[in-house]
Amino acid sequence: MGYYKKLTGARLFLPLFCLVLVLLSNLIKTPGFFEVTIKNGVLYGYIIDVINRASDLVILAVGMTLVVAASGGTDISVGAVMSVAGAVCCFILAGGQQSVNAFQNPYLLGVLAAVIAGILCGCFNGFLVAKMKIQPMVATLILFTAGRGIAQLITKGQITYIRVESYKMLGSSIPGIPIPTPVFVALIVVLLTYVLLKKTTLGLYIQTVGINPKASRLMGINSPMIIFLSYVFCGLCAGISGLVASSRIYSADANNIGLNLELDAILAVALGGNSLGGGKFSLLGSVIGAYTIQALSTTLYAMGVSPDQIPVYKAAVVVVIVALQSTELKRIVKRLQTERAAGKKVA
Repeated sequence: MGYYKKLTGARLFLPLFCLVLVLLSNLIKTPGFFEVTIKNGVLYGYIIDVINRASDLVILAVGMTLVVAASGGTDISVGAVMSVAGAVCCFILAGGQQSVNAFQNPYLLGVLAAVIAGILCGCFNGFLVAKMKIQPMVATLILFTAGRGIAQLITKGQITYIRVESYKMLGSSIPGIPIPTPVFVALIVVLLTYVLLKKTTLGLYIQTVGINPKASRLMGINSPMIIFLSYVFCGLCAGISGLVASSRIYSADANNIGLNLELDAILAVALGGNSLGGGKFSLLGSVIGAYTIQALSTTLYAMGVSPDQIPVYKAAVVVVIVALQSTELKRIVKRLQTERAAGKKVA
């Protein structure tokens, strides 16, 4: 009994339970959901699609986790920042042309420019929140609104195509390696972030600032700088995610890259058992939340649900999952168990 309570009381139990529940529900409608095959040297299957497609969201969720933990707010501009990063990269590689079959500038230059664009967007958001003390959602609403317009200006209102095989590898796969490349990118981002938070005091500072920024300032911690850096890092993650998304479609589509992913990133943090009020956080929990959301989307597609109806079903399931992780629900269940135990003693 004690082991059971310890297991169910673990912080990641409910996020993992919800992920497993969503995955296993596929066996009812799609018995071959977990089947994996190899085509043209690349792994294929529903479960591979979940892992692959969730990579963009995992990267965003990592950055969003730090923003939420440090500032108690969210960054709703990450989807638009993805679009800006993709536009910058494709514009440089295409040399200002609409479609090219060969790089007009070095590939690394385009990648570096895209990452810097993401960082600059993070600096802008961080300055507004940390220095100007603007409420996070209002501050990031600026780039949420203007970001795609900026991307359109960069690409001159057109979709810029990079029809070069090497450009497609980041979003698909490398010849000879069966696992999709985005999976490796997401894994590297998660591992590097985990090491950064565990091997330095940054993780502790973020939690301290998120719990009480005034008290942390009295302790000698530069609270505004920690909040600023969290937004910069979130912009970096959005830039990397934008590169992956752009590579998937070998183009810069300002209207569709990262569309609505900011909402999924926030949900991933919430589903991971993290408090949206800031403070303590679980990086792994957010990663699990990202895979849960993608698994849910893939499940609905596999069941033949219309793309127009998917948000409705998705919202309903997310409400149930969030409710299961609610501290208030846990309190109610605990009270009922106490009352039931007291009733048995009286009887």
